Amino acid sequence: MTERHDGGAGSAAEQPSPVAPAKHRAVLSALVALVLVLSAVIYVTVAADDGSARTAAGGDRPHRESSVAPASTGAWVGAWSTAPVGGEPGTEASGMAGRSVRNVVHASTGGTSARITLSNLYGQSPLTITHASLALSTGDGTAAADAETMRRLTFNGSTGVVIPAGGQVLSDAVRLTIAHQSDVLVTTYSPTPSGPVTYHPHARQVSYVAQGDRTEDATGTPYTEQTPYWRYLTALDVLSNEANGTVVVFGDSITDGITSTVGADHRWTDVLAGRLRAAVESGERLPRYGVVNEGISGNQVLADGLGRPAENQSGLGRFGRDVLSRTDVKVVVIDLGINDILRNPKLADPNRIADGLRTLVRQAHARGLKVVGATLMPFKGHRGWTPARDVVRRQVNAQIRAGRVFDAVVDFDKALKDPYDPSRLRPDFDSGDHLHPSDLGFARMGEVFDLGALKGAGQAEL
Repeated sequence: MTERHDGGAGSAAEQPSPVAPAKHRAVLSALVALVLVLSAVIYVTVAADDGSARTAAGGDRPHRESSVAPASTGAWVGAWSTAPVGGEPGTEASGMAGRSVRNVVHASTGGTSARITLSNLYGQSPLTITHASLALSTGDGTAAADAETMRRLTFNGSTGVVIPAGGQVLSDAVRLTIAHQSDVLVTTYSPTPSGPVTYHPHARQVSYVAQGDRTEDATGTPYTEQTPYWRYLTALDVLSNEANGTVVVFGDSITDGITSTVGADHRWTDVLAGRLRAAVESGERLPRYGVVNEGISGNQVLADGLGRPAENQSGLGRFGRDVLSRTDVKVVVIDLGINDILRNPKLADPNRIADGLRTLVRQAHARGLKVVGATLMPFKGHRGWTPARDVVRRQVNAQIRAGRVFDAVVDFDKALKDPYDPSRLRPDFDSGDHLHPSDLGFARMGEVFDLGALKGAGQAEL
C-alpha cells in the first residue's frame, strides 16, 4: 500500500532523505505565516475603507457608487426634509438646464449611510438628472465640500434618472458617515429644460448654483450664484445607530422659521432636535428620534393655493405626502391653523378648523402615530389682526387645551404671549411683524416642548 506524503506518492527508492520532511515543514510554516499576514493586511484595509472609489480619470476625486451595501446595520430615519411648495417663478421654460444646483441642508441626526429624495411634483415635463452627488460641507458658509466625503449618487444603479412630471425618486444608498448637526451638500445637474422647478422658497439657508456640470467639484469656486431656495431635494435619510424613528413637524411659516436668522439653524424645530438628542445622550429615558421640518409659509389646514397640482397645498391635502410618506415616522407635531384665520376673507369658523385638525389626527392614528398639537399664538399688532379673529383663535385653542383634538398639547400661546397684553407676543419673542417669533421666540418654543410627549403611540380615538 502506497502512503501519501507532502510531495505526493512514490516508491521507497524515491523517498527523500530524513532531512527533507523538516525542510518541507519549514516551508509550509512559512507559507502559513505569509497567508496569515496577508489576511490581516486585507482585513485592516477593508475595515478602514470608507467605500470611496477613486479612478484615474477623476484624479483624486473620490466618488461613491450606490451598488455598494450600507456599511452598518441600523434604522433608516429622516435626518432632514422639506415640503415642495410650488413651481419656481421664472423657470417655466428652461428649468435649471445646464446648471448645477447645490442644496445645503442640516442633518438633525447622524448615520453611516445616506439617501435622498428628489421631486418633480410641479414640473410640467420629465426632469432629467444626469449627475448627482452628496458630500459634507467644509462648514465655512460656502459651497465648498470636504473632498474626501464626495459621493456620486445613483438611482437603481444608474448615475442618471428621469423623473416624470408630478413624480419623485429615491436614490440608492451611499456609504458616508454623517454626524448630527452636519451641513450636507446635495448637488444635481440637469442638461435639458424641464419646465417649472419644484422648490421650497423660504429655506432660511443659502444654497448655490454653478454653470455647467460641476456636481463633484469640491472647491465650491464655480458656485458663484447664491439662492434662498431648496430645489428638487425634499428629503435626506440616514442609516442611523443613534436614532430609531422620525418626528415630523407639520406647520406653517412659524414652523418654516421664516423670520429666523439665515444659515443659523434657529428654527424652533432645530432647537427641539438638539434638546432631544442632548437629553438622550445624558441618559434620560426618551425616544431616539430624528426631527424633520415640513412647514410651509402661508399654509392652511383647509384651503389650497392655486394651480394644478395646487401650490401651497392645504394641510389636509398634503398630509399623506409630507408626513405619512416620510421615513419611519413615529410622532407628528402639528402647529397649523393661524392662516385659516388670517387669510379667510370672512370670519373663520373655529369648529371647521378644529375638525380639519381632527381629520389629520385620525389619519395619523390609522398609521399608529402619536400626534402632539400646538395652540395658536397671539398676533395682535399684525395687519391682519381684528378682535373678532382673536376670538376665533381663542376658541380653537380652547378645544385644543380641552384635549378634544390632539393626543398631547404644547401650549405655545401660553409660553410666548405678553403677560400684560395676552393678545400680543411678548416683545422680546416678537420678530417685529407681531406674528412670527424672533430667534429668542423660536428658542422659547423649542425649550417649552415637553420631550416626554414624544413617548408612546396615538390614542385609538379622541
